[in-house]
Amino acid sequence: MQPDWVPDGLDVDRPSIARIYDYMLGGSHNFAADRALARQVIEAIPDLPVQAAANRAFMHRAVRFLVGAGVTQFLDLGSGIPTLGNVHEIAQAVSPQARVVYVDIDDVAVLHSQHLLAGNPYAVAIHGDARRPDEILTNPKVTGMLDVTRPVAVLMIAVLHAISDDDDPAGIVAAFRDFMPSGSYLAVAHGVNTRIDYVDDLVDLSKRTTTPVTLRSPDQVQRLFNGFDLVDPGLVWAPLWRPESPHEVPDEPERSGNLAGVGHKP
Repeated sequence: MQPDWVPDGLDVDRPSIARIYDYMLGGSHNFAADRALARQVIEAIPDLPVQAAANRAFMHRAVRFLVGAGVTQFLDLGSGIPTLGNVHEIAQAVSPQARVVYVDIDDVAVLHSQHLLAGNPYAVAIHGDARRPDEILTNPKVTGMLDVTRPVAVLMIAVLHAISDDDDPAGIVAAFRDFMPSGSYLAVAHGVNTRIDYVDDLVDLSKRTTTPVTLRSPDQVQRLFNGFDLVDPGLVWAPLWRPESPHEVPDEPERSGNLAGVGHKP
């Protein structure tokens, strides 16, 4: 018997990257198929929970930085399932009227986000595919929440490596960049293919999920920031992006497997 929050028609027998990510972060919104594949993946690639945690920690720091820079509007693409802190919680703790739109392709992620946000007038969650920017940007819930006359932060944390080369990730980023007014920011964390010891295993295992991954080179990730000025410290391993204490810096930051950066649109 499935929990009552599971939407009708959801295929719980095919693993989902969002739910596997939730499992790795210690969440409870995942199913047996997700947990089984997650355990296989972790056995083959023990660093994956480290990577998930590093990406989430980067998101927390990036949002705090962006609110400090005066940004109070966020579009979080591939937002996933609410686990271990959310964008609106971080932003609204500093700026109570900060506005957040969560977008995800996973029905369970959207359903849980909507449940979490009930009664919050400044945050919404919608079902959307980052490969179709126009559909997201013209969604009434997006246009009703975000004021495009003021800077917006677009978050692409661990989502672009779930977009194949055939779907033109650079073109997708450019579409959102063109939507963003001057003074806006883009935050990205992206898995890279420099760890040759597990790249093939990760790609092969991801093909069993609804969103296979495409790991890219550091140069390819850097080019995703075309049209933006990278803020200090530039594009670095996720734990090295503005750590808030020396204790946050691991001995081997490359184990995070993801490069992270924040770009400013002039």
